[in-house]
Amino acid sequence: MTNKFYNAILFLVFVTYGFSQQKTFCNPINIDYGYTPIPNLYAQGKHRATADPVIVNFKGKYFLFSTNQWGYWWSTDMLQWNFVSRKFLKADAKVYDELCAPAAFVMKDEMYLIGSTHKPYFSLFKTKDGTTDDWEVAVEDFKVGAWDPGFLYDEEQDKLYLYWGSSNEFPILGTEINTKTLQSEGFVKPMISLHPEDHGWERFGEYNDNTFLQPFMEGAWMTKHNGKYYLQYGAPATEFSGYADGVFTSKDPLDAFAYQSHNPFSYKPGGFARGAGHGATYQDNFGNWWHISTLILGQKNNFERRIGIWPSGFDQDDVLYCNTAYGDYPTFLPEFAQGKDFTKGLFRGWMLLNYNKPVQVSSTLGGYQPNFAVDEDMKTYWSATTGDKGEWFQTDLGEIATINAIQINYADQDATFTGKSLGVFHQYKIYGSLDGKKWKVIVDKSNNTTDVPHDYVELVQPTTARYLKLENIKMPTGKFALSGFRVFGKGNGVAPKKVENFMVLRADKNKFGERRSSWIRWQQNEGADGYVIYFGKSPDKLYGSIMVYGKNDYFFTGMDRTDTYYFQIEAFNVNGISERTETIKVE
Repeated sequence: MTNKFYNAILFLVFVTYGFSQQKTFCNPINIDYGYTPIPNLYAQGKHRATADPVIVNFKGKYFLFSTNQWGYWWSTDMLQWNFVSRKFLKADAKVYDELCAPAAFVMKDEMYLIGSTHKPYFSLFKTKDGTTDDWEVAVEDFKVGAWDPGFLYDEEQDKLYLYWGSSNEFPILGTEINTKTLQSEGFVKPMISLHPEDHGWERFGEYNDNTFLQPFMEGAWMTKHNGKYYLQYGAPATEFSGYADGVFTSKDPLDAFAYQSHNPFSYKPGGFARGAGHGATYQDNFGNWWHISTLILGQKNNFERRIGIWPSGFDQDDVLYCNTAYGDYPTFLPEFAQGKDFTKGLFRGWMLLNYNKPVQVSSTLGGYQPNFAVDEDMKTYWSATTGDKGEWFQTDLGEIATINAIQINYADQDATFTGKSLGVFHQYKIYGSLDGKKWKVIVDKSNNTTDVPHDYVELVQPTTARYLKLENIKMPTGKFALSGFRVFGKGNGVAPKKVENFMVLRADKNKFGERRSSWIRWQQNEGADGYVIYFGKSPDKLYGSIMVYGKNDYFFTGMDRTDTYYFQIEAFNVNGISERTETIKVE
């Protein structure tokens, strides 16, 4: 068999069945998110929702648990996720929250799991495998009424610790759990509290500017690294784009925690997928670190959410960081990230080709306009008038470009499901054209039998096209609707020039508390689609990032009051990324 013939067979297999050995993934991650089962949360429309994710690496497999999914997922590569259907809530519990904000941990050769509860609605479960529903009860009634729990099994000390709390009044609490009885012996200690008067990013509100409600501290997670304990937490509230994770550190698992200077360590207030709070930090099979977190969608309801995964780690000074720059663009999977600098991120380098480009559609339902599918805002979406076969969406890239990957983000319009729906699926075809007249099939998922609400397809071979058309064949439920039809690759022009006149104006240092905010401004770059602002408290640790589209300023409200900051900015377009500006120091 010749190489040419073999490659042709591979291409036909891909077109027919829609799979390949992908090297990348794209946030939000593409799992079969269940629909919210809670009636008052779907009053404005039934919709998919989950949050508060945890991933643990158990016996070389990644196990993903999150809120109200009536089961969980496992994977060997962080790309293909296998769902295991299982309800853990006790049969007599009169609540809707099945496995809400779950906690999972590995102790010796077993994995343990429990959901949030103030009452004995959950047992503490354990398994030696987990790829099937083989769970057994480890403790029937876990006595600690822990909401948003997080465990750490300290292998060096053979000790188990529990941390929990979700409140805008009370701190995160901690206790030791007896490894034999799997119960606390009663010693509970306050660990950490919020200080929004000092930490701008902890203030309540979409822009950290609402004072009518105190911020929430929640989602405890503990990681041990180099003899130091990293107690992570989410703030200020899951509804906001600025939802983030911070961290306190200590040499003692239950005492003397100090705020890490480089906070929040997980933060993504801009771009298509926003929010990076209430998550978990874990290692892959190659020893590298990742952070999984909650993404806010919030269109049908404040608690309509998704999941994102970001490269993370500990730098040479043991600072915990999480890189979210271009975090909703194609990102290398663990197997293909070896040898790369995680502090620089794992962005594949394929640019978004159709931001705010012209579109055409088969039909439009009410005010759900076609351009909402290319505006890089997951909260807005286009909807066709039906979910029928033959409805279509077309995007014009404006020029013939190289296409490497496509992400299809479906929206929920007139969905009929509540809870987990098994055996449902999407089917579609994507066509490409150089001139808008002659079309060829680029992706064929007409035989797909999986639920792919955020489907991401990395092409086996890059293709060239100016026009792309997504044709619906089957929806699981509701109308054919898209919050984002995103095309990644490279244009044929040049990357933007270096940004000019970059400035950061910090609020008046003589006014208490006002130094938590800055106005960032720069000269509009005619060749740019958007910009990425980098910030940090050391010129060599600019781990924070903010993606901005179509503007030349940003009001940054996430600063810590007493600290000096450093900033840079770069511009990007379909052709690439500009050189960064010189670093600005702001005292």
